[in-house]
Amino acid sequence: MNNNEMNYHEQVKINQTKKLREVMETLPTFCKSFFLGMDSTMSARTKLGYALDLRIFFDFLHDNNPTLKTQDVRDFKIEILDQVTKDDIEEYMEYLTYYEKNGKAYTNDEQGKARKIASLKSFYNFYYTAEKITKNPASMVKSPKIHEKEIIRLDPNEVAILLEAVENGDNLTENEKRYHNKTKIRDLAILTLLLGTGIRVSECVGLNLNNVDFDNCGIKIQRKGGYEAVVYFGDEVEDALQAYLLQRNEIIPISGHEDALFLSMQNKRMTVRAVEKMVKKYAEKVTTLKKITPHKLRSTYGTSLYQETGDIYLVADVLGHKNVDTTRKHYAAQSDSRRRMARNAVKLRSDAD
Repeated sequence: MNNNEMNYHEQVKINQTKKLREVMETLPTFCKSFFLGMDSTMSARTKLGYALDLRIFFDFLHDNNPTLKTQDVRDFKIEILDQVTKDDIEEYMEYLTYYEKNGKAYTNDEQGKARKIASLKSFYNFYYTAEKITKNPASMVKSPKIHEKEIIRLDPNEVAILLEAVENGDNLTENEKRYHNKTKIRDLAILTLLLGTGIRVSECVGLNLNNVDFDNCGIKIQRKGGYEAVVYFGDEVEDALQAYLLQRNEIIPISGHEDALFLSMQNKRMTVRAVEKMVKKYAEKVTTLKKITPHKLRSTYGTSLYQETGDIYLVADVLGHKNVDTTRKHYAAQSDSRRRMARNAVKLRSDAD
């Protein structure tokens, strides 16, 4: 690795840690003991999620309780937790459905609410167990029931159309076409890699040049949790990567980004947001009925791999799922075609009758 460039994932962790510290400064000072008491193996991203959720809760208390409006949230004392009732938290849950803050509107679906009440339950449980408070109203509030959502994925013909759209630039706006010739080989490599390996977009943008091994057709990525893994790719991915590297080798990256595999138009390492926007741009040319994101490309790969192999443990391993139940939940559902095949599989009366 170039000495000027910090590991991408290390830099992300540092940025999240900085953001966590910024958010903690907006919370009541007693909250610091909660974060200090967290599992040391918990990621900075997870801790940041807790901090952001708790800030929403304390802002709600501040804005909706007349006795607290005159106080700065940072000056709230721990005793306030004993004053909050079960009804207050249920009102907070309803508030999360839709609220406005600083002129911006926010909404939460079942999953968003479930995460926020889980954060609050952990928060209350920490202080209740430590005997810092005498009540735990959060424990009495039920988490919202999560209704399973349909897994959105691309059909094989849609995958082909998507890749052709990248190659040909069909249906792009005039402004998009101006950049297309410069980016299409890179964009095709990224989309082919995502569709052909199922890696996460963060794993994709974190790739360095030396992470690609064409001798073994593998890429070394850093998974969630910080461990490294090798994911193998097929001929189509190899061809797309080789084509891109011919172009990549002609680019001079700016200082600090020399090792990055995928570069932006500014010759910097591409960001997660940039890949998300790129996928959206091309996907809108393919289908208006499906909201396609990089994660949906991962779902497309996972579904295809399961349909081809029938091996849920293999799919879990390739996708980097720690719990195979997560994989089974998302990818082991019977496809429509197989369900249609089942319609005449069971005979109620034999032909002889």
